[in-house]
Formats: sequence, structure tokens, C-alpha cells
Amino acid sequence: MNFPTGEETGDYLAIDLGGTNIRVILVKLLGNRKFETIQSKYVLPKWIRTSTSNELWLFIAQCVKTFIDEEFDYRDSSDDPIPLGFTFSYPAYQSRINSGVLQRWTKGFDIPGVENHDVVPMLQNALKSLGLSVVVVALINDTTGTLVASTYTDPETKMGLIFGTGVNGAYYDTISSIPKISNALPLDIQEDTTMAINCEYGAFDNNISVLPRTKYDDTIDSESPRPGQQSYEKMISGYYLGELLRLVLVDLHHQGHIFNGQAIRKLNEPFIMDTSFPARIEEDPFENLCETGELFNSLGVETTVPERELIRRICELIGTRAARLSVCSIAAICKKRGYKKAHCAADGSVFTRYPYFRDRAARALRDIFQWGHSTPDLVTIVPAEDGSGVGAAIIAALTKQRMANGESVGLDEHGQQDRGGSN
Repeated sequence: MNFPTGEETGDYLAIDLGGTNIRVILVKLLGNRKFETIQSKYVLPKWIRTSTSNELWLFIAQCVKTFIDEEFDYRDSSDDPIPLGFTFSYPAYQSRINSGVLQRWTKGFDIPGVENHDVVPMLQNALKSLGLSVVVVALINDTTGTLVASTYTDPETKMGLIFGTGVNGAYYDTISSIPKISNALPLDIQEDTTMAINCEYGAFDNNISVLPRTKYDDTIDSESPRPGQQSYEKMISGYYLGELLRLVLVDLHHQGHIFNGQAIRKLNEPFIMDTSFPARIEEDPFENLCETGELFNSLGVETTVPERELIRRICELIGTRAARLSVCSIAAICKKRGYKKAHCAADGSVFTRYPYFRDRAARALRDIFQWGHSTPDLVTIVPAEDGSGVGAAIIAALTKQRMANGESVGLDEHGQQDRGGSN
């Protein structure tokens, strides 16, 4: 519920629990909008995904202990426990910043006794069992962390964005604009108080009433594990761009337009082409697109120069559509909040690696806002800070300050204000 000032200081730990690794990060907030980080990555063994609850949390706590022993001698510096921010990017219900009830496991996890339970006390108990003086003060989503971390270093930041395997965004809104909170507003929280919102807008238009879809989009949705969900994400995220290209090419082959007389056995395999395929094709520097030809040779397909030129054009259309649709969410937030100028801090593989994404996105924003030729870009997409590490630490710092001031950190299980007591 707080904006960072950029003057927050102190040492904070952060944990980022991913699908294959866990990162433990020491973030030193230095003030003056500067910070330093030390981090270590620990591989999650395959067995941990189907282990017991105790084994999971003890494994995570042991990673924290190893990191502290190697990187952070806190015992001589303070008797206070080390505050920790926990990035837990799994579907969870939150009514407090230091609480998160897991709704369902994803990313291959299936550990009994965790779903429908608050994960923070579980982690806290495991840390305590190893004698660690560490207190979990905040549980966050990585997109919200991106927003807060980038705001710490750049006060013009209005959004945190992810354009990668998935898509998501976060921004600050007023309590009065959040009906499920404002309808049960605690007496000492004003309606104009702000709160960070994790949009989860990859699920926009799941009822298919707005987005202009193609038959290839319909195929991806119908053949996905969860049809009818994440409709927006399936049109623009890095997980699907290569598959869109494959579906178009298979369709053209079946119509007799390309690859005539060839068996395309590998090309018929779903997701055989990841997003690096259209990205590399768009970057092919040779006039005859020979690098594109080599890519298709690896799939057992011979291509002519005209076919490669057609493939290149299809990639340009897929990449351009993804970029232009991606910024619709940015424009929507700007219009909702009345932002005329904004820095939109973005991370993710599509933003950082896909060729021409940034230029296409910038042109799309100009088209949406209809800026004149003499008007500079007023809403710009900029590289983000590390949301799952630095962002978690900054949110921990902000929460610690709120708790010290006796301010509410959310609602308890009875709907009453929680002042952030120990877990």
C-alpha cells in the first residue's frame, strides 16, 4: 500500500520460489535510489515437487541457512531478526501482505497439505526449526515486485510489466476503485489510499468477445490444457508465438502452397518451434535468408527463397500483432488512471530478446494515443528492475515500516485489521 521513496535503507533477504530453482537474495538498500545484491540459486530436486509439506519448507529453509552462513554475517550487526520478502508466484488468496493461502499448485508441484493453507507460517516454522532469526514480513507476486523495484529506482514508474513466457502487469490504484475492498473498508483507511494491483490480465477476454482472433488462436486454445483460459496471453506471450508460426505453415502446406511434395513429420509436432524460431527468422541478415533455410533443414524441410520470404513475412505479422496487442493493457491502465506520462517497467524474454518488439510497441502506443509528429513519446516502456528479488526486499522494507508505525497490513481471518503480529 506504499510507494517506495528511494530512500529506504537496510539489509533484507528475499526468496524467489520458481518451478525449477529457488533463489535466495541479499538486497542492500542504500538509499538515494541505489541498491546492491548478492544472490545464490539452488536447484529444486525433482522429488521435492511431490514430497511432503515439511520436506518442501525445510528444504527452502536450509537453502536460506546455507546462504546466510556463506554470505551474510548478521549476528554481529544486530539482534533484530532479518526481514524477508517471499516471492511466491502461485495462485494464492491474500487478505494480508504477510499471508498467502495457496489455491492450487502449478508448475509440476503436487504436495499434499499445502493447498487451502497459509504458506507463510509453514515457511516461518521451518526457518525457526533451523534456529534462523528471520521473519517473513511480505509475500508477493513477481509482477508486483517489478512495479515496486522499478519505482524505487525511477519515480516516474507507473506500471510493472512481464512480457515473457506469460504476460502480466501491476499498477497502483485507489482503494475506492477496488469494490471488493472498498465495500468492507476499515474505518481508518481512507478511500484515496493506494494499493498495488496484480492484474493477472493474461486472462483478459476469456469469453472471446473483444479480441480479434484467428482460426490459429482457436486451435491453440482448444488444444491447450485449459481451454477458455488466458485468452490474451495465448495471443501474445512467448510460450505461443512459435506455435502460431507452426500452425500457419502446416495450414499452408495442407493447402498446397508451400513445401510441396515433402513430408513435414517434425513440423506436425505441437510446440516443436519455440519463440526463438520466429525471432531468429526476423533477424536473418542475409538476402537469401539462408539462416532461415538452415533452421528448417533442422526440421527436415527444404525451402526455396520465395518460401523463406513468405515465412519471414508471417513472422513479422505474428511479432507485430503480439507487440501491438501487448500495449493495449498499458493504454488501458493509463486511461483508467488518467496518466498522460508514464514509464512502464518491463521484463521478460519477449521484451528483452524478441527483435523489434520495443519499436513496434512504441509505434502502437503512438497510434493509440494519437500523438502528433512533434510530440515525443509520453508513455514509454523501459527495462525493469528485478521484481522477484529487489522488489520483494523493498516491499519487505515498506511493510516493516508500516508495522513499526502500527499501521494495518491487511485483514485477519475475521475481517478485522491486522497490525502485523508474529506468524
